[in-house]
Formats: sequence, C-alpha cells, structure tokens
Amino acid sequence: MIDADGFRPNVGIILVNAHGQLLWAKRIGHDSWQFPQGGISRGETPLDAMYRELYEEVGLHPEHVKVLAVTRDWLRYRLPKRYVRAGQEPLCIGQKQKWFLLYLDEANTKHIRFDVGVPEFDDWQWVSYWFPLTGVVPFKRNVYQRALLELIDAVPRQKPLATKT
Repeated sequence: MIDADGFRPNVGIILVNAHGQLLWAKRIGHDSWQFPQGGISRGETPLDAMYRELYEEVGLHPEHVKVLAVTRDWLRYRLPKRYVRAGQEPLCIGQKQKWFLLYLDEANTKHIRFDVGVPEFDDWQWVSYWFPLTGVVPFKRNVYQRALLELIDAVPRQKPLATKT
C-alpha cells in the first residue's frame, strides 16, 4: 500500500519507562539499532498496526503498555536511492509514519521476546531520551528527531537514572 506520492504508510513505536529512558532494539545479525516500526496493512488503522507490530517485533500485548501520545501528522523520510527498488509499481520512495509513545512498566519487560513471527531484533537496552539520534541510520535521523520533539511532553516526569549511553 503506497500513496500517490510514493510513501508507504508505517508506524513507529517508542517505548518509555518511568525514568524517561527508551527501549532501543538491535537488528538481528547487525550492529544496527532502531525503534520498532512496521507497515500498515490495507484496512488497518495506525493504532491497529501499532499493536500488531508491537507484538510481532517485541512480543508485547496491549495490556503490557499504555499509549501516552501519537504524532499529529505523518512524518516522512525518503529512502536512499540504493534502497529504492527500481521497476517496482507503484514505486516506493520512502515511508510516512505515525509515531506512538508507549509507557512500558519495567515489570512488563519480562514479556519482551523476539521469537514471534520472523524475528527482526535480537537484543534491546534502555537508553537516554536523545541517544537514538546518535545511533539511528542517517536517513531516519530527521524523522526520529521530529517524533522525539513532538512526543517529549508526554514522557513520564520521574527522576531520571544515570546512564552510560
């Protein structure tokens, strides 16, 4: 499902704990980290897709999280030319995303698992709020920054923990 401008609808998932730290997931077989994300299937709402992707990518169910906020508009990024599949119809040049900020109580981290469906991640860690901007692939950095800026007011206001990252 690609829109008239060539963007594939997608959801991004930012999981936050009581200390304002974010769940940062490692792509399976790579030293590449990102937030969980995934496409919206035909007939799904962004919320439906978010819950499906949450389960498929990190094994969490709706009862394990609380939705704190969602971005107002679609945030878009273009794929680097090397990732655009020439000859594909319709041509996908990037993604447009609705970003969800979810609260994950630390007691529910025991439910995180990567063996649901086709695994995309093989590890995770808590990181400071702005850390993902230093670790995400460059072509996604602007969207991450825009999502984090828009959602920051919904982050729980607890005393932050000292972190290494």
